[in-house]
Amino acid sequence: MRRGNATFHFEFILLGIFDHSPTHTFLFSLVLGIFTMAFMENTTMILIIYLDTQLHTPMYFLLSQLSLMDLMLICTTVPNMAFSYLSGRKSISLAGCGTQIFFYVSLLGAECFLLAVMAYDRYVAICHPLRYTILMNQKLCKLSTVASWILGSLDGIIVLAAALSFSYCSSLEIHHFFCDVAALMPLSCTDTTTFEKLLFICCVVMLILPVSVIIISYSYVLRAVIHMSSGQSRHKAFTTCSSHLAVIGLYYGAAMFMYMRPASKHTPNQDKMVSAFYTILTPMLNPLIYSLRNKEVSQGFKKLLKKGKLV
Repeated sequence: MRRGNATFHFEFILLGIFDHSPTHTFLFSLVLGIFTMAFMENTTMILIIYLDTQLHTPMYFLLSQLSLMDLMLICTTVPNMAFSYLSGRKSISLAGCGTQIFFYVSLLGAECFLLAVMAYDRYVAICHPLRYTILMNQKLCKLSTVASWILGSLDGIIVLAAALSFSYCSSLEIHHFFCDVAALMPLSCTDTTTFEKLLFICCVVMLILPVSVIIISYSYVLRAVIHMSSGQSRHKAFTTCSSHLAVIGLYYGAAMFMYMRPASKHTPNQDKMVSAFYTILTPMLNPLIYSLRNKEVSQGFKKLLKKGKLV
């Protein structure tokens, strides 16, 4: 059965990640719990930063954008996965699949660039505190954020255009719980070698360049932290930086593992587990590590609770 790329009426079958065995039912419930927690954490972060005027600074604005990206990312994949699992309806149209690919790739790309901007922000705050308002003013912060969204969207458009240009034939079963371009390539009748090279180039831009900025920024930050005279300040800064680097390492490491390997090296089960990690677990961890442990955020949360704005 051959399906060309001219019609949007045929459907793919998402095989998912869980069956209805007791173990997988428990794992599905766990994923829903993580999703609920991530949804509440990121929504709360956005509201706190928006409503508390004392948090209207570049650092917290960037954190609110990270929460927004994480919120959109989990909503792009998990609700559809849950609906498919509970209803038994595993089909998804080409248009629906394309929409999922665009938002998924765009948000991943935007978050990669935003994490680099956040690393630069920490570098300026710790290494050049007296010049912070000049080197990281509100205008530059917003321009950097808009650039992150635009660059992520461009990456999404490129990947989407390439995926829709494929001709699909034979089996239309996607061995994944959402439409990931890496899972679509084995279903194509056409040679995807050129696209794999394009995807690799996009990954170099989307992953390697931001990682370089992050490594350089935190290298200067850690050097500044080591030379701090106050032991308490040094411990606090080091703990914060190490937590940030741990999350960044997990996020970028998983993304590189997924998209910078040849298609022949991919296995469905491996891809599903890695994707589940950084599309579901990381959005839950980010608010905990970047924001909710922060003293100013905690105070803002308590203050808004007293005013009744979060209930």
